Amino acid sequence: MAEITCDGKTIRQINVEIKSLLADGDTDIVVKNPGARHNLGVGLVQPIKLTFEGSVGYYCAGMIDTPTIHITGTAGWGLAESMLSGTVIVDNNAGNGVAASIRGGTVVIRGDAAARAGVSIKGGILLIGGNCGYMAGFMGQKGKIIVCGDTGTAFADSMYETECYVGGAIGDLGNDAVLAELLPEDQAFLETTIRHHLPEKFDQPQFNVAAFKKIVSGRKLWNFDKSNWKTWRDVL
Repeated sequence: MAEITCDGKTIRQINVEIKSLLADGDTDIVVKNPGARHNLGVGLVQPIKLTFEGSVGYYCAGMIDTPTIHITGTAGWGLAESMLSGTVIVDNNAGNGVAASIRGGTVVIRGDAAARAGVSIKGGILLIGGNCGYMAGFMGQKGKIIVCGDTGTAFADSMYETECYVGGAIGDLGNDAVLAELLPEDQAFLETTIRHHLPEKFDQPQFNVAAFKKIVSGRKLWNFDKSNWKTWRDVL
């Protein structure tokens, strides 16, 4: 296992050092004292394990493909934006826009996520162990979003084929978002995913995947036809 200490180094120096270790064949790297620096661990396309011991700033782990990135502290906004595949885990909370536009992989926030989590998600899984802020799932195209706690307002607004699951209270549903029946296969997916990434949830006596609510698109906004403009007016 290789180690990088961030003390006294610029963001560029840290990222160059990460890529130099990768070029040397190191596949398990620990970055110590990241100090909430921004743009760390971006554009990585190797199947490596990268651990940030501490908190990171905005846009950490953006545009990655295949790495497993673990953040032991908190993360700023834009975490894992446009990720193609891989796994990103945050032990505490994350800022706005976590997992925005991801196309695959899994993003796990063990604490709370701020506003616009999973905005324009195009695939993959976003799992939030706590609560999330407003407009989570906005314009989600594919993929799945799981919120074990409560959501903010305008949840799942203007989605396409994304499926959302909420274990707590929903602040309110966004435009064209509707409740759907939670099927046995949905429960199996929730149990497998949450038990794998957040096994401690099942130690809580009140936790029950069968009580989750499923939210999908009502499909009224999927296509616009000027002859049906009243439907858009009423929804919006």
